[in-house]
Amino acid sequence: MAPVKRKAVTDDRSSKKSKATKESGEDQPAVRTEKSTKKDAKRQDDEGSSERRPIAKSILQQEDRSFPRGGASVLTPLEHRQIKAQAERDVLFEQQTGQKAPHQEEDGDLFDPNEAEAVPAKKKRKLKEGGKDGGPKVPGSGIKIHGLSYKNLVAGSIVLGYVTAITGRDVSLALPNNLTGYAPITAVSETLNGRIEKLLGQDEAQEKVDDDEDEVDLHNLFHVGQWLRAAVTATGTAATESSKSKRHIELSVDPRQVNGNLEADAVVVNGMLQAAVRSVEDHGIIMDLGLADRDVKGFVSKKELGAGWDLEKIQEGQVMMCLVTGKGSNGKVMKLSPDAARFSALASADKSISGPVVNEAPVVTAFLPGTAVQVLITDSSSGGVTGKVMGMLDVSADVVHSGFDNEKGVDMSKKYRIGSKLRGRIIWALPKNDEARKVGFSTLEHLLLLPPPSTKLAKEASAKLKSHVVALEKHLPLSSIVNDARVTGVLPERGLFLTLPPANGEKPAQAFAHISQVSDERVDVLQSSAGLHEIDSTHKVRVISYNHIDDLHYVSLKKSTLDQVYLRLEDLEVGKIITGTIERLILGGKTGIQGLLVKVSEGITGLVPDMHLSDVALQYPERKFREGFPIKARVLSVDLEKRRLRLTLKKTLLPDQDGDTPIWKSFDGLTPGMESKGTIVSLQSNGGVVQFFGPVRAWLPVAEMSEGFIEHPDKHFRLGQTVSVRIVSVDTETQEMKVSCKSAGVWDEELQSAWDAVEGGQIAHATVAEKGSETVTVDLDNGLRGLIRFGQLADGELPKKAEGALKRIRLGQKLTDLVILSKLERSKQVLLTNKAHLVAEAKAGTLIRSFDDVKEGAKVKGFVRNVTPEGIYVEFASGTVGLVPKSQTAPEMAGKAAFGLVKDQTVSAWVMSVDSGRQRFTLSMREQKDKLVDVSKDQVGSATKQSVVGLDEIKLGQLTRVKIASVKPTQLNVRLADGTQGRIDVSEVFDSWNEVRNKKAPLQKFAPNEEVEAKVLGVHDARAHRFLPISHRQSKATVFELSAKPSRVAKGSDKLLNFDSVKAGGSYLAFINNHGDNCVWANLSPNVRGRIAIMDLSDDVGQLQNLAKHFPVGSALKVTVKSVDSAAGRLDLSARTGTEQAQQLRVEDVQTGQVLPGRVTKITDRGVTIQLSDTLAAPVQLIEMADDFDQARPAQYNKNDIVRVCVLEVDSPNKKLYLSLRPSKVLSSSLPVKDRPVSGYDSLSAGDLVRGFVRHVGDKGVLVQLGARVDAFVRISDLSDQYVKDWKSVVHIDQLVTGRVLAIDPQARSVQLSLKKSHIDEDYTPPIGISDLQSGMVITGKVRKVEDFGAFIDIDNTQPRLSGLCHRSEVAARRVEDVRKLYSAGDVVKAKILSVDVGARKISLGLKASYFAEDDEDEEVEDEEMEDEEDSDGDGVLLQDVDGDENDEENTDGGVDLDDVLDLESSDDEVPAESDGMDIDEDEPTKPVSGLKTKGFDWTGDVFGDTNGVVSDSDAETAPSKKRRRHKPEIKIDMTGDLDKYGPRSNSDFERQLLGQPNNSGLWIQYMAFQLQLSEVQKARDIAERALRTIHIREVDEKANIWIAWLNLEAEYGDDERVEEVFKQACQVQDALEMHQKLASIYIDSGKHDNADAVFERIVANKAFRASSEVWLNYASFLLERMKRSASARALLPRSLKSVPSSQHRMLTAKFAALEFRSEQGDAERGRTIFEGLVAEFPKWTVGWDMWVDLETSRMTHTESEEVKKEQKEKVRSLYGRMVKEKIKKRRAKFLFKKWLEFEEKEGSVKDAERVKALARDFVESLQSKSGAEDMEE
Repeated sequence: MAPVKRKAVTDDRSSKKSKATKESGEDQPAVRTEKSTKKDAKRQDDEGSSERRPIAKSILQQEDRSFPRGGASVLTPLEHRQIKAQAERDVLFEQQTGQKAPHQEEDGDLFDPNEAEAVPAKKKRKLKEGGKDGGPKVPGSGIKIHGLSYKNLVAGSIVLGYVTAITGRDVSLALPNNLTGYAPITAVSETLNGRIEKLLGQDEAQEKVDDDEDEVDLHNLFHVGQWLRAAVTATGTAATESSKSKRHIELSVDPRQVNGNLEADAVVVNGMLQAAVRSVEDHGIIMDLGLADRDVKGFVSKKELGAGWDLEKIQEGQVMMCLVTGKGSNGKVMKLSPDAARFSALASADKSISGPVVNEAPVVTAFLPGTAVQVLITDSSSGGVTGKVMGMLDVSADVVHSGFDNEKGVDMSKKYRIGSKLRGRIIWALPKNDEARKVGFSTLEHLLLLPPPSTKLAKEASAKLKSHVVALEKHLPLSSIVNDARVTGVLPERGLFLTLPPANGEKPAQAFAHISQVSDERVDVLQSSAGLHEIDSTHKVRVISYNHIDDLHYVSLKKSTLDQVYLRLEDLEVGKIITGTIERLILGGKTGIQGLLVKVSEGITGLVPDMHLSDVALQYPERKFREGFPIKARVLSVDLEKRRLRLTLKKTLLPDQDGDTPIWKSFDGLTPGMESKGTIVSLQSNGGVVQFFGPVRAWLPVAEMSEGFIEHPDKHFRLGQTVSVRIVSVDTETQEMKVSCKSAGVWDEELQSAWDAVEGGQIAHATVAEKGSETVTVDLDNGLRGLIRFGQLADGELPKKAEGALKRIRLGQKLTDLVILSKLERSKQVLLTNKAHLVAEAKAGTLIRSFDDVKEGAKVKGFVRNVTPEGIYVEFASGTVGLVPKSQTAPEMAGKAAFGLVKDQTVSAWVMSVDSGRQRFTLSMREQKDKLVDVSKDQVGSATKQSVVGLDEIKLGQLTRVKIASVKPTQLNVRLADGTQGRIDVSEVFDSWNEVRNKKAPLQKFAPNEEVEAKVLGVHDARAHRFLPISHRQSKATVFELSAKPSRVAKGSDKLLNFDSVKAGGSYLAFINNHGDNCVWANLSPNVRGRIAIMDLSDDVGQLQNLAKHFPVGSALKVTVKSVDSAAGRLDLSARTGTEQAQQLRVEDVQTGQVLPGRVTKITDRGVTIQLSDTLAAPVQLIEMADDFDQARPAQYNKNDIVRVCVLEVDSPNKKLYLSLRPSKVLSSSLPVKDRPVSGYDSLSAGDLVRGFVRHVGDKGVLVQLGARVDAFVRISDLSDQYVKDWKSVVHIDQLVTGRVLAIDPQARSVQLSLKKSHIDEDYTPPIGISDLQSGMVITGKVRKVEDFGAFIDIDNTQPRLSGLCHRSEVAARRVEDVRKLYSAGDVVKAKILSVDVGARKISLGLKASYFAEDDEDEEVEDEEMEDEEDSDGDGVLLQDVDGDENDEENTDGGVDLDDVLDLESSDDEVPAESDGMDIDEDEPTKPVSGLKTKGFDWTGDVFGDTNGVVSDSDAETAPSKKRRRHKPEIKIDMTGDLDKYGPRSNSDFERQLLGQPNNSGLWIQYMAFQLQLSEVQKARDIAERALRTIHIREVDEKANIWIAWLNLEAEYGDDERVEEVFKQACQVQDALEMHQKLASIYIDSGKHDNADAVFERIVANKAFRASSEVWLNYASFLLERMKRSASARALLPRSLKSVPSSQHRMLTAKFAALEFRSEQGDAERGRTIFEGLVAEFPKWTVGWDMWVDLETSRMTHTESEEVKKEQKEKVRSLYGRMVKEKIKKRRAKFLFKKWLEFEEKEGSVKDAERVKALARDFVESLQSKSGAEDMEE
């Protein structure tokens, strides 16, 4: 007789219903194989509390229930927790909504459809019949308030979007509720797709043609800030660099999809349609509408385009959202307007003017997102608003889009009264899914306006429209940290609403922090009245996103987010020094590593290319860089469009102890001469490319690589080498730059003057600085650097003479009598010669210096520049070159190579002919005696026209004729005789103001080489800016000071202006010399220089804004001397005209209302200081900086800015001025004024609502500045309606506040102000008093004190604070002896007022659960239902635990699920049955078998094959578990005949079955499972031992199954010692390797990965096991997929190759590479590298090729990204191409081409398939040509 089965206690258990499964009419065993988690237990607790049922007991509890002894509570601890949790939820709901919290049985779907899981089965069926939605509803409306979220956003949904970013591939759109979607370029319009296909179809010849008209650029089709309607085409999860994944929403803006396929009749006037440009005509645009009738088109008149669109720039295929303004007579044409100025649906003050609002439509589907509608309010609550459109369409607005303001405390029921109408705009619509269409609308102002971006805004736009445009574009920077964010609202289970403090006086910004972003630790519930995040608490937050649709910042309070240095890729600046960790080494290249992946921050990874790993080439980089090592790097470039970050580790590019090297990250600001370091990234024969930071690159010519000659740059430089370069030339517009590695000295004004004075043919002296094999570098006496080429060292035979001269030269040697040949402009070097013939020619004055010196017939000496077959080119000074034709060479030169000459060799020749028109002359090396002319005197005379021929002959006052060498803005550089330099200052050219024709460029009338007559004044001293007598010649290169004034040259005047002769008040002619910070310097003469303050330059303020333009260097000014300080040598001038030009502006001269120019001299947080004159300055306070105090920002001004100010008041006795920068005062009084100026106390009256800035915070109150001379006092009691302990923390100096004037006394000059919300806010709700409380009201509060007789509860929202007593008799339905065991101080509770005694001020409260719940069914129905439940063995469906919703906020592209924001009582771990797609079987409910649970092993025995007679265990459990109330005797039925039908259901049944099948391991395992279900673990072990003894010894596999089952049992219910004991026994009698592998699998399935790792280590440590390649592959797969240890898995490959036979090395390596492709933790690039090595070593290994191509193909099919698919297709094609190019046989070729063709036909295009066929034909033809008549069959 079978033992009696003990029953579990099931009468009080809250049973659940499992999904019934049927197969072939027989019930299969339903055994629960998963462990119960803590979340399961918590969910069961919540279910029990919601249904008010007794607590379930364990099945192991066999004894009768013990009755409580004295003093024990009637409730179990679990019931205490349930009641407390329920009370907390009720109280929190009461606080947020102000309504009575509904009981779960009343509306279990109030907030979250997940709550339906806790409702009994029959009520679930009612919910399913009544509505599948099961979501939160507004009480009384029957309509759920939907918020758009990623959960309910499905394909086919239509949303309103705002363009936030545009790339070359897609457009990013902001969607409601912080979601973001992406519209690819192929989902714009049908017309645009046609353009793209046309471009792709062009052949190579056509692609080379540059056709800008056909180019498709999304930046030209869309603009940021554009409003579009979009349709959701797909949602999915996209992999990112970090471990987390991001949810991706793919959109389409094609009118065919977003317009809902409407009929033409359904389109109504004032509705919104999305249209695509079909063609652009002269009079307008023809649009495609995507309606059902394709013949219906749209037309946009040229007049209807508006300011935001340019007809000439509109392209075909462009999409825009338009307003329907009318219909054609035949209904085939829709009149549209894309003008955003006409979109506004805001109600106008003039009721006769109505915006584009749709009130009626033929069908409800016409109401699409973007359309403005009239909504009839049906209900409202704190969660949002619901209404109807046209009486038919249900719409809802969530908490954000209903305009709810937590800070103002708006009562939504009063704001939106039921039955009232309001305007809203539809922002999303979800498709029908067996239920009503869901539509959301918004009442936010900016969505009713739909403002365009500021660049598309019309000039005549309204102020409101402009303000909204500014508000949308000027949000807080992302990743910025805000210190004083104040909590304004709390959604207990969803997050916080916060107000961010205003920046620079702007309007405070609103923000929301999701509950997952509140803390790094898990937070289940937030409390608004207490705790860390209570109302009005301030926190430090970080802005993580901003949504333009919601107009809301989304922030994070998590410390990890706040501490994270870089939150986004945009936070990284080029050139920034960062620290990171090496994440991975990229294998490949010559050194084995192609680069490093560096983890900079969470989600940000940068690439270090191999050439930036180090300054020197590393032979073994893997030894220096290892994964996980911290490194210091610098940001090279940031590509935001491709989301790429490049870093460098070069120490030369990192800052060192000597400071940081200037970095070039943009071409702006780069000028020639600047120096920095760069990296060579490309080398060519003529130069190299040098890369700097960001996009900056430069060309390094080979001539600029070194001072010496370089023939092959690759022999001297290498790729990746860091070089120091200097800019030679730069073009900012074309972004082209040339650099040089040659050194350049410090270049100053003196060197520039010396450089300008240098000319070819001059005699110079120099000192040897450097000596090389090819050149000699010298330093000239004037400070310039000179260069002597090897061939210029000596005359005579080269190179012999030059070598001798070079040996004699030593460093530091003084070289005299060198001739200047030419100037090298790029390197700023002078080319010299030491040839004696040329020196003699230069001294004699016969050396040719320019073309003008060439005289026909003259004998000249020069040097060979170049030799060609046509002749010899001879060079002279200043680069003058003449040609010696071949016919004119010396007779002895004929037949010699290069005519027997070398470069730089000295030659003598005669001038044969001169071509003045073409500036050419020819020479002859054959003597021309008849044409010899002496021209030396003529040349000297042409230079001076006087008798001055030497330096010593120049005297003071001498008149001479000079030749202009160059023209500068402030002087003329001239040349006297014998190469002597001189200068004529601009002040010594003109005698009077009238002579200056061009006031901005007086010297422009002169030109180089022009001769003028001048008078010698002295010697110029560049350092002191003056000239000296001729006797004071001190400098090495003498420069004479000359004068060209007609009064001096013609009349002989010797009167010179000096400092002592300048008198105050005198007028002079001055010329600007240079610009200073706050003044300009001007020369009155070469010796006299004065300064002009910027304010004294002109009366026109507009000219002072740009000094470089209106007053360039060299400009002529008519100035007046203001003051002369001879002691200090200071001269102050003024260039202002009028009567007051030389007068100082004083206080007495200023009048009220006068507008004056001024200069900003000081900037503080409280204002700016304006200087009106040298002695007059005044501050401008914050109150007078703008007409809108939100725009009052002193930081917008810079020092020395010129501004206009208005004088408000003049306080002459105190010498004070009150100024204003208000535009309404300075520019025009008609400009809008938001904050009117308060000029005096008389302009205020009691009750006025004003704004001002906090001026002082004292001990008695706060002073608020309302006007320039008007302050108001705020008492401490008037700061807030509530008591604030630390009231000084509420306000701070310069804070912008709003207050109401309480009292004013103009006589006493006092104003009393109040900042209370009750005085400011008209909708303020006062706190509750005791007279407002009534019996029966349900209130929320907090337990203040607990005694044994009851609890004292502080009632919320009462002032003064009211408390009530809840007696212990009113705490619970059962008697409570000690209340302190149930409640403690600080608990938040919901209570019911039982009585109120106003006189005695006593309040009695009740906490009984019966006060808050209503019974829906009477006792009879409940008894009947209980009986049904018992008979049906349960009524619940066992749902799988769905995890992962807690961090939705972090894993999505953005988007706070506002459905979740409303669901205050939802649980993140619960989902409704419908969400999992599980069917509820109402007719045949079954109950899961109770008892111990198993996991990972199939205890049914099905894994070993079907067994006859095996039936369901659940039926056996059902019969004895039922309780029968009837006591009638039951008829005994013989059920042995049902054994074959239902299987064994008792011990006796199993014993009978085993008698006939003793070797059936499946039956033994079912017997073990049966005992486990009864919690008989030891009996299950005994059955396993018995089975091993009973099964025949030959049945090895059957015994192995028993051992595996026993190991599963011990792993689940035993400990590690028992597992080890059974395992050792199994290894002794079974295959040891198989048992090891099975044990590892058991541990993996049970989640004990550490134990599994230990088993694998034992396997590979065993010599007998590790020879199997399968062992290593299994271990590697486990490490990759389970342990996520990729590095450890890869380390197994070299270990395995040492153990397995060499014949298996190739295949094992390939399989390890395959793991890189298949595993999520693998790296496909590493796998490709391994395969590359294999096929390189074994090119004919077909198995490896086929495995590689199959892996690449599989990777392509498993990815969702179109871009990745495209890359994979190219890789697969490349592999096939490489395989067919190998030497293969005909059969192999046939297989490959067939496989390739199948791939192209499936994944490629027809063109690709034809290409494969063509390659196959070519292959066949090549074989036939080789083998002759051999023909390869198909």
